Amino acid sequence: MGSPRRILGTLGLLSCLALSAHAPAAQAVEPVGPRELPRVPFTQRYQAVQHGGLVRASNSGISCRKEESPQAEPCAEVKRGAAGVNSDFEMFYSEVDKDPDTYNSTRAELKVPQGAKVSYARLYWGGNLRVGEQKPPQDNGRVLVAEPGGAYKAVLADTVIGHRTDAGSDAYQASADVTPLVRKGGAGLWTVAQLNIAMGHSDVGAWGGWTLVVAYEHPREPLRRISLWDGFEGLVAGGGEAAGETVEIAGLDAPAGAAGRAGVVAYDGDRGTLGDSLTVTADSGRRISLSDAENPFNDVMNSTITEFGRPSFVRQPEHVNNLGYDADVFDIGPALSGGARSLSFTFTGESQGQFLGVLFVQTDARR
Repeated sequence: MGSPRRILGTLGLLSCLALSAHAPAAQAVEPVGPRELPRVPFTQRYQAVQHGGLVRASNSGISCRKEESPQAEPCAEVKRGAAGVNSDFEMFYSEVDKDPDTYNSTRAELKVPQGAKVSYARLYWGGNLRVGEQKPPQDNGRVLVAEPGGAYKAVLADTVIGHRTDAGSDAYQASADVTPLVRKGGAGLWTVAQLNIAMGHSDVGAWGGWTLVVAYEHPREPLRRISLWDGFEGLVAGGGEAAGETVEIAGLDAPAGAAGRAGVVAYDGDRGTLGDSLTVTADSGRRISLSDAENPFNDVMNSTITEFGRPSFVRQPEHVNNLGYDADVFDIGPALSGGARSLSFTFTGESQGQFLGVLFVQTDARR
């Protein structure tokens, strides 16, 4: 995300209500895809208390190809983790499948434990449609997905698509329930192709990626409460109280000393552009800033795909700086030291703003 920048509205998160928008078979009407809304609030998508947990696979779909700004670090160094923003580069699609019929494709490992049963799986994808080219929004609701060792299958969005345009960007997020597909495909390298994102160079920059979030049951794992929320809206540029929003997850009943983790998917957060933060507050009043070795407290959405500050699964390609795509998992154990019935997550935006898409939380539950 580069300057000049637009000022985005306050955070709302996409309320993904399951829609079936196909006309009855008796009517001679073409099927209508999911409707789009520019702003819909965060809504809980899935919740369960079960022996098991949450895992995810994720990757960005685009990266730098050539420096366009004199102050930009070399593209190769940025891919390895140097600070850099997508607006300083010509951005080009990542392609790993060698299929002439796809123009972008990336892979990531899904680490479902052996012996686990998938209880729910949802795929999220999104990005910017307007950079050096303008991609058609009518393609937002479709991607190609291949399970480990399998062939591509079309996946269609089954819910409201968040889609917001302004003077600089044309950003969206879509999602679909892929539980049957993941139950069949299981653990291993998943491939997602044909993300509807634009390449090229502009003052705003190109970004986009995908994340597959999976809830599973396993009789040998602790009893946990798992919760998945999704959304799509912008954090206002500049941070501060007016720029933030709080999402409360209630009914946890986590015991004192419980373990927990929280995952976030965000778009257009820049590595080295400061001001964005994420805090979590337990009902006891204990408040902590979520950060780790790769995600500083004042640059928490910085184009990384990590778990507790480290890579946790194989990706192809495996860039450190994903130039506008974040899918990070943080340790929230310190907030649970005294137990918690609820947790409040508060997001604030970096100096140039960003978009948020997904929040998923796992905590130990009382036996």
